[in-house]
Amino acid sequence: MKTIYILWLREIKRYLRSKSRIIGSLGQPLLFLLALGYGLGSVFAKAGEGNYFEFLAPGIIGMSIIFTAIFSGIQMIWDRQFGFLKETLVAPVNRLNIMIGRTLGGATVATMQGLLVLILVTIFGFRPYNWALVPVVILFMLLVALLFAALGAAIASLLDDMQGFQLIMNFLVMPLFFLSGALFPLDGLPAVLAGIVKFDPLSYGIDSFRILLVNNGSFGLGTDFAVLAVVTAVFLGLGSYFFSKIQI
Repeated sequence: MKTIYILWLREIKRYLRSKSRIIGSLGQPLLFLLALGYGLGSVFAKAGEGNYFEFLAPGIIGMSIIFTAIFSGIQMIWDRQFGFLKETLVAPVNRLNIMIGRTLGGATVATMQGLLVLILVTIFGFRPYNWALVPVVILFMLLVALLFAALGAAIASLLDDMQGFQLIMNFLVMPLFFLSGALFPLDGLPAVLAGIVKFDPLSYGIDSFRILLVNNGSFGLGTDFAVLAVVTAVFLGLGSYFFSKIQI
């Protein structure tokens, strides 16, 4: 447990000490909120779908979490190139604990980023329909962050090239985000697209945020939790296996 805690704490300290990273990571959510939330709000209202800014806010929170969590894997490649990972792996500790500590650290940072975006959207006028459910939202944020941090760690364990990791992640993250329903309602989609959406784990994360924050979802909170928990367990297992095979 000490190994897990130290590696978790390292990720938190690296995040808190990088003020430019914290501020810069809010730029993209802010752009989406202003450009889409206000720009398309009137179109959404005319279509009889209600307040688009309210609909968009949970999706932007999910976007911030997935980008931060999945790109936490790049720090593993960075540590490999600069020798820190080698020093960690030769230490007399279980590799599984190393992987869990790093993944938990990345997931916690992504959850903190999600909370910052939640605060940001409240500044611009968003209000959860029930503030008492915010702690539950945070738990779902952590679950989604853990899922994608584990996926990022699994892919990073197979690569040693930072540019290659970024290209693969962009190729993977953008479809996951745009097919999650973060920017558009899932109701009434064509059958093929609706089927693809159901295989996107982020869809269930965004849906859980919408149920808890605006009382509007497509799958149900129980289904969201079950899918997220199962997929997270799968990715943690894959990440642990691939990490155990790293050769330095």
